[in-house]
Amino acid sequence: MPDPAATPGRLGLGDLVETRVHRPALIAEAAARRARPDSVLAEHGKLMMIAADHPARGALRAGDKPLAMGDRADLLDRLCVALARPGVNGVLGTPDILEDLLLLGALEGKVVVGSMNRGGLAGTAFEIDDRFTAYDAAAIAAAGFEGGKMLTRIDPDDPGTVATLEASGRAVSALAGHGLMAMIEPFISHRDAGGRVRNELTADAMVRATAVAAGLGTTSAYTWLKVPIVDEMERAMEATTLPALILGGEVADDQDAAVAGWAKALALPTVQGLVIGRSLLYPPGDDVAKAVDTAVGIL
Repeated sequence: MPDPAATPGRLGLGDLVETRVHRPALIAEAAARRARPDSVLAEHGKLMMIAADHPARGALRAGDKPLAMGDRADLLDRLCVALARPGVNGVLGTPDILEDLLLLGALEGKVVVGSMNRGGLAGTAFEIDDRFTAYDAAAIAAAGFEGGKMLTRIDPDDPGTVATLEASGRAVSALAGHGLMAMIEPFISHRDAGGRVRNELTADAMVRATAVAAGLGTTSAYTWLKVPIVDEMERAMEATTLPALILGGEVADDQDAAVAGWAKALALPTVQGLVIGRSLLYPPGDDVAKAVDTAVGIL
């Protein structure tokens, strides 16, 4: 378990609830006071970001624990430990999580990216029609954050895809209008025989998904991609000149192999860093600090 003593600000769950009940305006005040980063890159020359936007989409599993991310105090402890480690310079989350972290003082000097479309709840019939139900560009700009992220899954057999593509295109344009990063996470997706959405993790699929994502919006000047590790990663990354970040995905049984894959991808010219969530927050052995330090070490 993470060490609660590493939590910046030392606020407990009760303190967060008390603030939300009696002084909710403190959230906006904390955002206004927050020290902004000088660059999206850390001293090691890459962006090292911790992802924690899974719960708002109903995706709470980490490894063999189906509701691991359902304990908010535990998740916040883990996030604060991860964000306090040297070399970690960013976080991705939904409003509820980022606002808790603001009150805890954990976002000072960090690259903060707000997650935008969480309407495609995991395991639902409407999962591909991924509505924008969290941040919008105006709210991200008002909070003083550095960008917004959108999951953009393309299912050739699901008409809901086009609504997500249209909304993602509008979000890219709106973020660019504020001079903010638009982080697109594109996949080619299909439903399996049981009706569950599966992402196609092949180089061919990523070339196609990346090509579509890169063309969304009225400008690509502020667009970054968030992509998984696939075989023939070099070919997948040759599809675009946009900067890319490697995502961590599910908690791996072989963490060393996962880290080796991240390291190999980081050698590619378009890859500018890592956006890792559950693999570092709920690692094998449950030592968050060690897992984060290992990831930072490959940068």
